Amino acid sequence: MREKYVEALCREIEHEGGCSQWSQDKRSAGTVYIGGGTPSVLTIRQLGKIIDTIRKHFPLSAPQEFTIEVNPDDVTPEYASGLKKLPVNRISMGVQSFHDSALKWMNRRHTADKAREAFNTLRCCGFENISLDLIFGYASLSEQMWKEDLEQICTLAPEHVSAYQMSIEPGSATAAMAHRGEKVIHSPQKCALQYSMLQNILKEKGYFQYEISNFAKKGNDGSLMKALHNSSYWSGEPYLGLGPGAHSYSGILHGCKGLHAIRRWNLPSVKRYCSHFSPSGEKKTELPVSGSEHLGITDIFNETIMLRLRTRQGLDLNSLKEISTPLFAETLPRIEKMVENGELLSDGGKIRIPPEKLFVSDGIIRDLFI
Repeated sequence: MREKYVEALCREIEHEGGCSQWSQDKRSAGTVYIGGGTPSVLTIRQLGKIIDTIRKHFPLSAPQEFTIEVNPDDVTPEYASGLKKLPVNRISMGVQSFHDSALKWMNRRHTADKAREAFNTLRCCGFENISLDLIFGYASLSEQMWKEDLEQICTLAPEHVSAYQMSIEPGSATAAMAHRGEKVIHSPQKCALQYSMLQNILKEKGYFQYEISNFAKKGNDGSLMKALHNSSYWSGEPYLGLGPGAHSYSGILHGCKGLHAIRRWNLPSVKRYCSHFSPSGEKKTELPVSGSEHLGITDIFNETIMLRLRTRQGLDLNSLKEISTPLFAETLPRIEKMVENGELLSDGGKIRIPPEKLFVSDGIIRDLFI
């Protein structure tokens, strides 16, 4: 199945490079991200084939950032060396916890020792830009355990840390636990406490929080080593997604009916995706698109608020006004009131959410929607 998947993905890349509206201008890809699960289950040869296909059909001379997600269990000295020979210059690894009991509960294959070993292996192979993921807010995570997780992260000293609150997704194992009446997630108060610990401990160790869930150190040149690829999502840049379940976004388009944008997503089933691109001797004339949506000016206005306010850089009010002066005029009194109440900070024509209120940012952002 993995070989079939690689073949199908390469055929989609070829198709996109030839006729997609997302690739008509042939702009060079500034960033590439191979993720969406555990791409490290693919061999170096298979990854190389995917990368070669991208290079063949898209301008990809030297992307500023080329990230691949890896599972700690898949990282060996041989595999890390193989990745280093590819144009990969950034690694994202899902550690989630440094407590084996928590990892077992999450159904993770690796142990805490294996996560540390994998990190050190990547370092020894020359990777100087590594991001590690953690999860907080689950019911068995005490404050002491969370403190130990954060201290361990700081000891390893990756360039980037992402931390996410445990959520209950429909159809997941945690959803089944919750349905059985088991406690899966801490109370909002305890989750807020753990989020505050995350902010404070990482700040003390030289990490800058540049987005709700993301923290980065400064590099040797003084620039923040944030995730450039993910940052493009929050700034509203167009992006192309390839593979099962992948999303694509056109960016803001100017048409005869005004500003608009298009979002689409692929078939989520790997089996159906591979079947769509099965070698039948006929060249596919359509993409494996499962759905799409047309975003009007109100959608764009609200999404701009939501995405920009996720970041510590905040939202430029002039850019919001440029999208729609009437919608901006409708929103401005609420913005001014929220600044007065301390829910927003205002500085130099920009607004942002105070660090101590980022945990409740969803509610603040929602109150600004049209």
